[in-house]
Amino acid sequence: MAPADKEFLPMPPHSNRYDVTEWPFGDAAHDIGAVINDILRDVKERQRGSDVEDGGRPGAVIQIPPGDYRLRTQVVIDVSFLRIEGAGHGFTSSSIRFNVPEAEWSGLHELWPGGSRVMVDLDDVRPGDEASGAAFLVARTGSPRISSVEFVGFCIDGLHFTAPGPDDNVENSYVNGKTGIFVQDANDSFRVNGMGFVYLENALTIYNADALSIHDNFIAECGSCVELRGWGQASKITDNLIGAGFAGHSIYAENHGGLLITANNVFPRGASSVSLHAVTRSSVTNNRLHSFYPGMIVLAAGSSENLVASNHFLRDHEPWTPFLGVEGRYDDAFGLAHVEGDGNSIMGNHFSEVVAASRVRPVGAAPVIVRVAGGSGNRVSDNHVVASDVDPGSQDSAFEAQVEALLSTDKARPLAVIAVRVDPASSGNTILDSGTEDEVDADPEANAIRFTPSVRPSHSTAAGQKMVRT
Repeated sequence: MAPADKEFLPMPPHSNRYDVTEWPFGDAAHDIGAVINDILRDVKERQRGSDVEDGGRPGAVIQIPPGDYRLRTQVVIDVSFLRIEGAGHGFTSSSIRFNVPEAEWSGLHELWPGGSRVMVDLDDVRPGDEASGAAFLVARTGSPRISSVEFVGFCIDGLHFTAPGPDDNVENSYVNGKTGIFVQDANDSFRVNGMGFVYLENALTIYNADALSIHDNFIAECGSCVELRGWGQASKITDNLIGAGFAGHSIYAENHGGLLITANNVFPRGASSVSLHAVTRSSVTNNRLHSFYPGMIVLAAGSSENLVASNHFLRDHEPWTPFLGVEGRYDDAFGLAHVEGDGNSIMGNHFSEVVAASRVRPVGAAPVIVRVAGGSGNRVSDNHVVASDVDPGSQDSAFEAQVEALLSTDKARPLAVIAVRVDPASSGNTILDSGTEDEVDADPEANAIRFTPSVRPSHSTAAGQKMVRT
């Protein structure tokens, strides 16, 4: 026992569990932020000793029962071993409801998200100050890093968007300056599991993460969904349902190593599905990626030695009336997968490009599927490209429009594409079985290339005719 801690005694474990609805300070329904902050004050007051009989600061569990809780005061977390848990992620589509005429709202079963729902209603959101708009701010410097903070099983709802948006509807702008969870300082072994995020400009922004787990969340209708900034290592983003706004990132990471991105279902309408900036030795595998724009996966700023494998890519057009005419930041020459780095492996992926030839940008160009724009030693191997020229439709119902677009495979015409393009700035790459000779645009003197065999008319046989090999 350290001398400074002799005055402290161990506390019974049951005293470290809190319920926001039973705490004597404040009213959780009126301002859950003030209530949680006072609970954290109590935790720190009672757990002052850092070394009491081989323990001393076990942390706490804060429970949020099902209900609607307005957050008028930002929660500031500076203790380790804290778990804030609810009783359901409560997601429902606010975007669909806000694009239904108000006269029809009375016929809807629900109007708002549910479960254990935290409604972000902060007044002092300062432009350009990311931290000021965060419902939950995690901030602690010094050693050791803040560790083992968990957010589990509740909903963070930004309520409304506020800037001009498509279809003259501010609720379509994805802008309100609000963030769900903002982790400002270096951290270790955080978990964000089973959460719901909706109508936030930024759902989850985490700096300097080590061994972070973002798993089994529903993160949608937010400007950007997951952003790992600063630097980090050995983290994972797995088994989430994710969909960002047209100007934001679904999954973004910078300066990370050993990052695992797998088994996510990333749906529109993010400007990118996965964007990696100076990320190395990481894996993007077994994801289902769906986008309305090129640049679905971007390996930029020297991202190197990454594995992108066994993913399903679908690129098609926006079918929902309120967002028709919204274009992405890249044209079709950018590629669905865009690589600038060394030693990356793009292997065994399926690409479905289902667009109208008349809407390809630049006009008259063939869309590019995989573009290696820089670096060397990259391997593009055994990817399957299915490209179709279609006549896209549109509907007022978001659900029906998107399901119809997903299931439609008839009335499609073949679409000429560049399956792999290697820019002159890149060399020493290996391109195997990822496009026919007509579909690969690369210098064979600077890269190793094996084309996918073409089906040749001379090898076809008439019905009932046998092919004899001599």
